[in-house]
This record gives sequence, C-alpha cells and structure tokens, in this order.
Amino acid sequence: MVADLKQRGLLDDTLVIWGGEFGRTPMVETNAALHRSKGRDHHPQAFTMWLAGGGIKPGITYGATDELGFNIAENPLHIHDIQATVLHLLGLDHERLTYTYQGASSA
Repeated sequence: MVADLKQRGLLDDTLVIWGGEFGRTPMVETNAALHRSKGRDHHPQAFTMWLAGGGIKPGITYGATDELGFNIAENPLHIHDIQATVLHLLGLDHERLTYTYQGASSA
C-alpha cells in the first residue's frame, strides 16, 4: 500500500499508521488458573507504532526496548504524545482540543 501511494504521488499527503493494541510477551507463558498451557500474553509496557507519509521523516526510529522486548530501555513515550503527533500531522492543534474535567486534561 505504501509503495502504491508513493508511486501515485499520494504518500506525501496520506498519513499511514500501523499499530497494535498491546505488545506481546517474548516468552511462552503458562497459567493453570486460565487453563492455558502455552501462549503469549499481552504486554502493555512496550509496543510498536509505525507511521509513514503525511509529513513523517523516513527512516526514523524513536525509542527502544531491552534485549527481550519486555521493558522500555530508551526514550519512553506516552500515548498522549503519539496522539498529539498524529493530530499535528493532520493539521490540528491538540491543545485546542484539550479540556479539563475534574482536574484531568483530556483530548
């Protein structure tokens, strides 16, 4: 899809985002309570988002995990920062979309 967008001259104006709900643990886990003998569980400490086109500088990697892919080792990033980046790339100011409710900011 990205190659097709680039070939047609549409990649500069199209933001492509790929990401998962969570990461996956790097080892096989068992859990007798859940009747699971083999499997990989959700891993919310580290996950991957991939962006292309739409103003994203090609070839940039930001952040890293440890050698097992289990914990963040470099440049932790909050999901709010990812949302602010996407909104910026879409031409929106995330701060104008923020409101405070019961002491917490939401976007």
